[in-house]
Amino acid sequence: MRTIIELYDERPVENILSTEVFRPERTIILCDREIYQNKSLQSKMRRFLRHRGIESKLVFLQTEIYDTERILAKLNAVIKRYPDCVLDITGGTDAALFAGGLICAKTNLPAFTYSRKRNRFFNIHNAAFADGLECHVQYSVEDCILAAGGAMRTGRVDNSLLYKYAEHFDEFFSIYLKYKSSWTKTIGFIQRASAAGKDEPISLSVRSAYEVKGERGSLIPAPEDALREFERIGFIKHLSIKRGKSVSFRFKDVQTRAWLRDVGSVLELYIYKQCLDCGVFQDVRTSVIVDWEGDLRRENVTNEIDVMASRATIPIFISCKTCAITTEALNELAVLRDRFGGKFAKAVAVTSQRCRSITSHRAS
Repeated sequence: MRTIIELYDERPVENILSTEVFRPERTIILCDREIYQNKSLQSKMRRFLRHRGIESKLVFLQTEIYDTERILAKLNAVIKRYPDCVLDITGGTDAALFAGGLICAKTNLPAFTYSRKRNRFFNIHNAAFADGLECHVQYSVEDCILAAGGAMRTGRVDNSLLYKYAEHFDEFFSIYLKYKSSWTKTIGFIQRASAAGKDEPISLSVRSAYEVKGERGSLIPAPEDALREFERIGFIKHLSIKRGKSVSFRFKDVQTRAWLRDVGSVLELYIYKQCLDCGVFQDVRTSVIVDWEGDLRRENVTNEIDVMASRATIPIFISCKTCAITTEALNELAVLRDRFGGKFAKAVAVTSQRCRSITSHRAS
């Protein structure tokens, strides 16, 4: 196979998956004027193919994607120049698909499609090579983001080191459940007790009064039992509590310091571990920073995804909340799913609090 014709689709993977599987010399993408003039988008698609080790050439041809006659004319021109071409009708507008059907009825042009649900290619017309062909392509979390024209930045967590801590994540979550009602105060105490001055370096050693100032002039006493639990699982060490007077301990390292100073980290780490343990996903990451433009400039729009996983070519976006989930949070998650995953991507909101029925309804 030397030439694949693609009907441009807003779902990123639909435009490149066949190229990855069949590795043609060239892929010709029929698109509208906006996409034809969008050199940045085209560059990102070529960058992704290079990232995946694919040398196929991408050629963009402009047409009116809602005008069947114009699409037919463009298809005829492509067939005349590349008589060995095949047509992928996985994506595209209704007019483009109709035009593809018409031209297949008049010629022997091979046509095939891909089913995300079955993860297989199927012969539509004269394309026996694709009939029932299983797709073995697997995307990492970063691949899913790159395929949609974005980029992945370094987040709060070094995912390459998480295996060192994973055995303690279930215990960490159990501690959270045990002290759930006072968790915000527990983390609040640690935040204030370990706060560094403006020009001071971050220290792993903590020495604090037994009570620290909370919000609105309140005092937060040392959460003795929770601190002892943190010491038991190895997140802190050298714990010394002088009731009513002082508290001192040392964080295991910078990473555990960050987790014990952040209210929501415990749920994120637990969900991350559950995604790993279920054995369904080929890649799982936490604290994924998505750069919308993909060029990593400082001024670009970014979003952080608490946990993200991928299965085959489908990304799953997971938002973790130890507080009640808001409509705004659901909307933000849906936007990320649609922008970087498309129709078959999944968005999941996880909360340790009861949801209002209206929120559950909106989520579904």
